[in-house]
Amino acid sequence: MYIAASRSSDVAAGTERKTGLRRVSANVVALGAVSLVTDISSEMVTAVLPLYLVLGLGLNPLQFGLLDGLYAGATAVVRVLGGHLADRWRRLKAVAGFGYGLSAVCKLGLVAAGSSVAAIGVVLAADRTGKGLRTAPRDALISLSSEPDTLGRSFGVHRAMDTVGAFLGPLVAMAVLALSLGSYTSVFFTSFCIAAIAVMLLALFVRDHKQEIADRAAVSVRAAFGLLRERGFRRVAVWAALLGFVTLGDSFVYLVLQRRWDVAATFFPLLPLGTAGVYLVLAVPLGKLADKIGRWPVFLGGHVALVAALVALCGPVSGFWLAALALGLHGVFYAATDGVLMAAAGPLVPADLRATGLAVVQTGQAAARMLSSVLFGLAWTLWDLQPAVLVAAGALAVVALGAAFARPVRK
Repeated sequence: MYIAASRSSDVAAGTERKTGLRRVSANVVALGAVSLVTDISSEMVTAVLPLYLVLGLGLNPLQFGLLDGLYAGATAVVRVLGGHLADRWRRLKAVAGFGYGLSAVCKLGLVAAGSSVAAIGVVLAADRTGKGLRTAPRDALISLSSEPDTLGRSFGVHRAMDTVGAFLGPLVAMAVLALSLGSYTSVFFTSFCIAAIAVMLLALFVRDHKQEIADRAAVSVRAAFGLLRERGFRRVAVWAALLGFVTLGDSFVYLVLQRRWDVAATFFPLLPLGTAGVYLVLAVPLGKLADKIGRWPVFLGGHVALVAALVALCGPVSGFWLAALALGLHGVFYAATDGVLMAAAGPLVPADLRATGLAVVQTGQAAARMLSSVLFGLAWTLWDLQPAVLVAAGALAVVALGAAFARPVRK
């Protein structure tokens, strides 16, 4: 029912279509360019932040887990708000633009925070608030600018462009650190300048998707959460949250690599490149595969890859090639899950609730990952590194198996 409604609404609204050529729309490419530049900025910070907090400021794993959980969970508070405002006002681009702008300003906040852990926590929460506000409207724009049967490809192209930025960000951070003789402040300021460019690209090149709504009162947070009464949408949202709860955060993956193989601080920012490189290569092919064989099997396959990565990280055997394998599998995980989940959930939501409905799925996942970071930090503190990682791998394998039997969507 929702697929048919979405298709007719999109055509009526004059959304750009290229069905015959089966190409991705120009609006998706423009959004990809914005994400590319934004990710250069954000990954510059992400690449150096774990080392800065753990080695520079001396946080223990539990303290870092709490801060990382705050970093991941702050988005959960505002995702539904951002999606609701975008749908209610029919201003997807404006709400997304505010989120991008807020995150850009927060890079200057990191400069002002200095070595204060409390201030850094506040700035990171505000930065993730910006991400939370922009993510659902952006993904709704991608969904509404694409044909339902090519959503996997569209999200794959967007995520591939996004990952180019993720690949370049650590390189830029390393170059800035080298030129500034290890100044983290220089990294944060450069990150702000690049984020500001992304905001300008959004304003100049991304087209909004404006659609008249007969009854604005029907576009409400209550209506969005009412989607959870629909069996397919509810099962996707619940299983995405359960899988998020047993998923190990990126920062912990890289810290495990650093501890296990004693990676020098100089090369720590390069670790995300392994993930980003594989993600970049596989995002579009796995998006196409998801359109062809089903999005849920590909989504679960990504979690199986993460289980294998965690076992490689903390198994009984060590070596350079296992570290490289773990990073590669981490990239497979993101290529098979990030955009694919949104492609699976999008057709289950009517067009006038697209941003809010996707935000409901994202909120559950973000909140679950916040709890996951805190619990893993506690497990690392109490049990040590290797047992904590292996328990996390086992829990993820069990939940992924359950999600395979449930299979909430057939496409």
